Amino acid sequence: MSDAIKHECGISLIRLLKPLAYYKEKYGSAFYGVNKMYLMMEKQHNRGQDGAGFASIKLDMSPGERFMSRVRSIDKQPIQDIFAQINDKINTRFIEHPEYKDDVALQKKNMPYIGEVLLGHVRYGTYGKNSIESVHPFLRQNNWMHRNLIVAGNFNMTNNDELFDNLVQLGQHPKEMADTVTVMEKIGHFLDDAVAKLYKQIKKEGFNKREASPLIAERLNVAKILRRAAKNFDGGYAMVGLLGHGDAFVLRDPAGIRPVYYYQDDEVVVVASERPAIQTVFNVPFESVRELDQGKAIIIEKNGKVALKKIVEATERKACSFERIYFSRGSDKEIYQERKELGRLLFPQILDSIDNDIKNTVFSYIPNTAETSFFGMVIAAQNYMNKRKEEQILSIGRKITSEELHQILEVRPRIEKVAIKDAKLRTFITQDSNRDDLVAHVYDISYGSVKENDNLVIIDDSIVRGTTLKKSILKILDRLLPKKIIVVSSAPQIRYPDCYGIDMAKLEDFIAFRAALELHKERGTMGQVDNIYNKCLKQVDSQDKDVVNYVKEFYDSFTQHEISKKIGELLSPADINAEVEIIYQTVENLHQACPKNLGDWYFTGDYPTPGGNRVVNKAFINFYEGKNERAY
Repeated sequence: MSDAIKHECGISLIRLLKPLAYYKEKYGSAFYGVNKMYLMMEKQHNRGQDGAGFASIKLDMSPGERFMSRVRSIDKQPIQDIFAQINDKINTRFIEHPEYKDDVALQKKNMPYIGEVLLGHVRYGTYGKNSIESVHPFLRQNNWMHRNLIVAGNFNMTNNDELFDNLVQLGQHPKEMADTVTVMEKIGHFLDDAVAKLYKQIKKEGFNKREASPLIAERLNVAKILRRAAKNFDGGYAMVGLLGHGDAFVLRDPAGIRPVYYYQDDEVVVVASERPAIQTVFNVPFESVRELDQGKAIIIEKNGKVALKKIVEATERKACSFERIYFSRGSDKEIYQERKELGRLLFPQILDSIDNDIKNTVFSYIPNTAETSFFGMVIAAQNYMNKRKEEQILSIGRKITSEELHQILEVRPRIEKVAIKDAKLRTFITQDSNRDDLVAHVYDISYGSVKENDNLVIIDDSIVRGTTLKKSILKILDRLLPKKIIVVSSAPQIRYPDCYGIDMAKLEDFIAFRAALELHKERGTMGQVDNIYNKCLKQVDSQDKDVVNYVKEFYDSFTQHEISKKIGELLSPADINAEVEIIYQTVENLHQACPKNLGDWYFTGDYPTPGGNRVVNKAFINFYEGKNERAY
């Protein structure tokens, strides 16, 4: 993606179902789970570069023995930093106590991080400062083992104010407004309530206080706690929770917005945000890794029993399509094919743009995530050329000569790696006065890859703001002296904010919004903009579930082609020589390519929850009033 937008956070849960000595015997180390967690987090590193966290719980520890451990980092390489800290502590203990090396019981009792329940999180912050306090997992501690709660997740709540007020009404005093804190405290409140009720019941049965504790852990109904806590959640979420005594859960939102996959055998239960991470780390086939159904939780009890429980009523499936276009690694079997299909489906529009002139057109891509879509586009170009060659050969009407056949077959799509990303420049810090010059050099080009007056088709996976295109890529590509530069987005026009995890919060950031605004100004229809603002104002504080997204009306007067044309004008640098055209994927083709992930609210404005409509209206109000702030 040429425009930098925030990624999605990633979660990993590993529950070892055998005693630690089993893994020592079979795999040579009681740190089998820790080692696997390192790999799981690295395989999802694409989802988070701002920070990382790890937590573990040891089962059946005696009072006075540490049973929970946590480590977090905001280092430049946070995952490596976390496990370097873990290794340092482990190696120090081995040096001080060499007798631990072959004694798993001593290792578990005296060494941190080793445990049967392991939680990993990689963070790409969508809101707030990148401080260690913002890094998951979050910890809620208590002297009662089963009241300890560790939470991490990939989510944003659109109604965090409401959830916060609910906690205040319950008499709590949350330490901050962050949705991670409110979610954890909401679950924690109902956990406390369940524990208190069980304690009273068990005391009535004649058990003393010490006897009550393990019985409470046995009888806790985690599904019921989650049903009560999640009743008012509005957002996209995949959240993991660990209870101090060893129960664990992973909960997915009712629309299936955020991804969750899991695998189970007789040794381990694994949950992650991405399927290939599980496949690769545990060497299991695609078919063995299942997707967690929307609105359900996978609950792993301390005794190892695993169950899927419905927590909230499922709504229409709106799994995030941006996961398929960009966020998730392309190594997933389905995602790889879907990205190729996105490129293939764009080819008819490209053919129109170049007037069918394949011979004088170079095809390329913006590295690195658009590469797979590029393959699909090239296959479509090759198929088109093969059909033309076949027609040309059949039309000759006589025996074709070897020379004629060679000339026909010689014509093929011209494929080049034109743009080269210089990653080293991305972390360079400079004064604002020099920033534009720096941005202009983030990409380099392969000189000689394009002939003068060629068409140059270059595919990107999405065009959000267009800043890098205007300030860097188009200027650099123009040095090759093409006649026309066609920038192709494998995603449709991004028109609306996302409020479920992606850092796309302000309407005026989107080049599609700015293009539509320019069209309103040119056509004298700014009165429509005033009307939309007034409509948004009337329902800004409404808690009605039928709240309407009035921002859709902002785009209704224009066709996709008109907006794309205006985007091309806005993104063309003043001193560029080549003609610039922008081509976007259609929503219909997106759904055809990604039929299981139909969440498209950032393209269509069709939000899967009422909170989404409230957010987009608030974003429009902020734009209209000139407030440079987020709508959630």
